[in-house]
Amino acid sequence: MYKIIPFVPFPTRTALKASRSFVNIGSWIEKFSPGFELSLKQAEIDLRGKEYFAIALFSFFFWFSIVFSSFVLIGKLFDIGRLLLLSLSVSLAISVLAFAYILMYPKLIITRRVLDVEKNLLYGLRYLSIQVKSGVPLFDSLVSVSKQNYGRLSEEIGNCVKKVSTGIPVTQALEELVLKIPSLHFRRSMWQLINSMRTGTDLGDSLDSMVSSLSSEQGVAMRRYGSQLSPLAMMYMMLAIIIPSLGITFLIILSSFSGLPITKNIFWMILAVLIVFQFAFIGLIKSRRPPIEI
Repeated sequence: MYKIIPFVPFPTRTALKASRSFVNIGSWIEKFSPGFELSLKQAEIDLRGKEYFAIALFSFFFWFSIVFSSFVLIGKLFDIGRLLLLSLSVSLAISVLAFAYILMYPKLIITRRVLDVEKNLLYGLRYLSIQVKSGVPLFDSLVSVSKQNYGRLSEEIGNCVKKVSTGIPVTQALEELVLKIPSLHFRRSMWQLINSMRTGTDLGDSLDSMVSSLSSEQGVAMRRYGSQLSPLAMMYMMLAIIIPSLGITFLIILSSFSGLPITKNIFWMILAVLIVFQFAFIGLIKSRRPPIEI
């Protein structure tokens, strides 16, 4: 089953057929990105690296031709001259953005998945520790975790449980899960659990050690995040409140001395810039927040 890839103009199966002529170029590009195929596997995109690059190249030329043709058609319909340079610039910009986003899409999926797993990892390990220390076998404890409301963590543990149910050893299923999710905290916890099973160490003590270590690290991350909020708040006050207020006042005073008119368009432009800054600042705050569920 193929995933829907944003900015690819057709369903993935159709785009794969349409992009066959770009596969050789995709193979050449893949040589410079040796880890890209692993990223596709971690993002659960059922394509080979050269096929994905071929689809990205096909999408680039598709969007370039569509946008450029639309501009040319508009120029002929409305008899607009000197539209060629603008058409080329806009078409190239849109197609490059689409191409770049398609290439970054697997990394975006992986990042989102890592955040979804890490925000519930501490609670999942704590629940697993309680189950194991209560005498519940590890497999049954993993089944219990998969049925809890731990978001992506429960889903991934559930996939691991299904593999074990088909006859795969627990350690092998956990190793495959570690390779699938490139989260440092998750991998470290799972490898510690796997080593404990292989060496015969008490699983309850190992899980308690994981919970304690992860809890300390999350506390440090939250304190670091809190220390970053003060300078960010100061920057917000300067750029979104003080500078616009003083700037508008300065423009009004300057116009009274110079006689230059201040139109409504200037104030609309200032408002538009402030709105864009507000959304960008909210995104900055969210990106710096540690993946911790409270």
